[in-house]
Amino acid sequence: MTAPILVTASDMPLQCLYRWERERADRVYLTQPIGAGAVQDITWRDAADQVRRIAAWLQSQSWPQGSRIAIIGKNSAHWILADLAIQMAGHISIPIYPTFNADALNYILQHSEARACFVGKLDDTSQLQSSVPPGVTLVALPLAPVLDAILWSELVKQNDPMPGTTVPAIDAICTIIYTSGTTGRPKGVVQTFRSMAWGVTSATQRVRMDQNDRFISYLPLAHVAERMLIEQGSLRYGARVFFAEALDTFVQDLQRARPTVFFSVPRLWVKFQQGVFAKIPAEKLNRMMGIPLLGHFVRRKILKGLGLDQCRVAAGGAAPMPANVLQWYRKLGLDLIEVYGMTENCGVSHSTLPGSRQVGSVGLPYDEVESRIDPKSGEIQLRSAALMQGYYKDPAATAEALTPDGWLRTGDKGNMNAQGYLSITGRVKDIFKTSKGKYVAPAPIEDLLVLHPDIEACAVTGANLDQPLGLVMLSQDAVSRCADTKARKELTESLARHTNTVNSQLEPHERLGLVVVITTLWTPENGFVTPTLKVKRMRIEEAYASHYVAWANRGQLVVWGGD
Repeated sequence: MTAPILVTASDMPLQCLYRWERERADRVYLTQPIGAGAVQDITWRDAADQVRRIAAWLQSQSWPQGSRIAIIGKNSAHWILADLAIQMAGHISIPIYPTFNADALNYILQHSEARACFVGKLDDTSQLQSSVPPGVTLVALPLAPVLDAILWSELVKQNDPMPGTTVPAIDAICTIIYTSGTTGRPKGVVQTFRSMAWGVTSATQRVRMDQNDRFISYLPLAHVAERMLIEQGSLRYGARVFFAEALDTFVQDLQRARPTVFFSVPRLWVKFQQGVFAKIPAEKLNRMMGIPLLGHFVRRKILKGLGLDQCRVAAGGAAPMPANVLQWYRKLGLDLIEVYGMTENCGVSHSTLPGSRQVGSVGLPYDEVESRIDPKSGEIQLRSAALMQGYYKDPAATAEALTPDGWLRTGDKGNMNAQGYLSITGRVKDIFKTSKGKYVAPAPIEDLLVLHPDIEACAVTGANLDQPLGLVMLSQDAVSRCADTKARKELTESLARHTNTVNSQLEPHERLGLVVVITTLWTPENGFVTPTLKVKRMRIEEAYASHYVAWANRGQLVVWGGD
């Protein structure tokens, strides 16, 4: 039996900042790329100083305690510093995905009644300029594009550091995290300092961290997983955080950081693997790794090339990890685990155990996390001290999400074996019925279909059709290649072979009757995917359902559907 999980004020982010400001003042906390291969290192002393100065400015605005202050932008050192300044000033942070479209951005700023918004790195400011309600003060972080806003750098110069070690009440609201909105308007998940601190403690009793750890921040900090692991984890344990500059520099950024703890979505783990196979065919690589001395050298060289040779904890989440991919990385020497969680429970629910070699499940619950399967719907339900208070200003949605006895309705279907290992089998509301009266869960089929190297995203649908169909969005590279007739023919044949492979792993009623290639990109801006790139099924059906029968009548396994 482990001791009960208790959290105190010393576990809160600001108390941790004050501690490292005292104990590790000259150690580098944040390493930010600033272009042309150069970086800026920010020590704990400098980080705390900037936070104190911005907090002093926030307090000087005389906004009521607990005012909502938004942060929008790509990951950067100053994103985290802004969040800490908001906390120090006694306010509540509202993280916003930099890829939210204008409508969603305007809704969040209005719904949260944001007083101000810190703006960081953005590819395009047009969404911002057309979405900010009147009266919202904009503050431009370093590396933000040029816009009509107060400069962070000027506020740092103009304000004296806020003195002392002010800490909010542990049960005060820390943040309101708006979900990415797969089924409608984003909902604001209310999390307290206690729930987030408890989540860090519970998760790190299984996956240990310390002051020597290094992280790289590249998944959106507006997402709960990045917020908990990178921001909260680094503050709790005094670890160092590196930031990625851009997609085309990601490998170099990763090699610079050489993270000891690394989290990614399955799609990136697959792309890493495909990149290795592009240089060394899979069969040849397997033979090489089977030779004792050579195999050790090859494995170390691959991991070093990926920037993961120092990685002791590697994790995948947000979607199921293909078993063969898990096994490949473990053979490579990377102990890849799967994690499961959601915004509503601080991302703290289940994980496989380091070193367990477990596949086919998301493992066991973290310490003091309870889980059960609803006997009627098959829905996974969870309970822990990391659960949200509710959805901001939405009691009806809160009552729908939480049972009367305090369990979170996850919306995921699953099952547990006798040892308590949890497997995810799909989404409760995504299941549809074919014209043959058979029910189909699309998620497991999509997890297989998206493994093709040229498929970026997919959706399996087909209510009232004889067989399900798959809609696939190609990568930009594949779309470009297919301007050539021969390349398009080769890709069509490759997709057909892949579809047959997928179908061979499915029950007869689940097998795809056809795959439709969609060449238009699905983006957050056009509403087909969320900022975390989850497909919005309602938008898919709205755009394409009228074509399903005509596509099916072509009598081909792979159809180029156009748009």
